[in-house]
Amino acid sequence: MISPSRRHCTVRLQAVPPRIGQVRRIVSAQLRYWQLDPLIERAALGVTELLSNVHRHAEPDKACTVEMELRLGRLTVAVQDNDPRLPVLKAADPMETCGRGLALVEAVSENWGAQHLAGIEGKTVWFSLYAADPPGPPTHPVVLHAAPALRQPTVVAARLA
Repeated sequence: MISPSRRHCTVRLQAVPPRIGQVRRIVSAQLRYWQLDPLIERAALGVTELLSNVHRHAEPDKACTVEMELRLGRLTVAVQDNDPRLPVLKAADPMETCGRGLALVEAVSENWGAQHLAGIEGKTVWFSLYAADPPGPPTHPVVLHAAPALRQPTVVAARLA
């Protein structure tokens, strides 16, 4: 279900192959709605890999929640399941046909991680993508000259390189 908030989307599912494809389409549609078309391919690939990991590895069941949030120019996609075992990133062998999911997530995202759920069994595995160019350096005041009559500096905001 898509929440009424324009910047948040949650989908609950059983991580089985037909549902994984549906969630991939939901993620793509939501990003189009948020006008984040440049992120669709990477977000869809990342969520597919995380859901595939739930399908292959999660115990005792395949129930999970996918959550997308857009905040401060950063899209975070998280998958929560009931298995407390945290995933392990292995060195990716280009000749392997499986076991490369987290390496792909790492390759397509700006950041990723995994954490246990507070107070309940399970974990969240997430990745983030910049929705816009990363912010430039902060604006700092620069003193150009002192006003002689007031003996106070005149300050102009400027970006420091």
